[in-house]
Amino acid sequence: MATKSVQELLDDLRLLGGEQLSWVESVRTLVKETIPSVTEEVKYGGILFSSGVQFCGVFAYRQHVSVEFGRGAKISDPFGHLEGCGKGRRHIKLRSANDIQAKELAHYLPLALEAARSGA
Repeated sequence: MATKSVQELLDDLRLLGGEQLSWVESVRTLVKETIPSVTEEVKYGGILFSSGVQFCGVFAYRQHVSVEFGRGAKISDPFGHLEGCGKGRRHIKLRSANDIQAKELAHYLPLALEAARSGA
């Protein structure tokens, strides 16, 4: 079974219309600016980011975009933007382009990488 490329996933999002494509692109840009050694792969219907270890992913939905942190429960959350109450995962829902900055996403990215590296 062939794996979908990042570009193919973005093309699919473009066909759906809506603003989610631009939000996903903005998240990708922010991740690459914040974690320079990042790589991407398409999995589970979204884009997963790694830098030695997988530390987050971005997923587009009809009404929002979700930035998921596999070890998010280990992240300090002084701003209170992390959602979820499971044993390990947390996420930040973006409902507008402004949410990327308003919800301090850049603050959480290095913390997510550190949590992923420390908790195998």
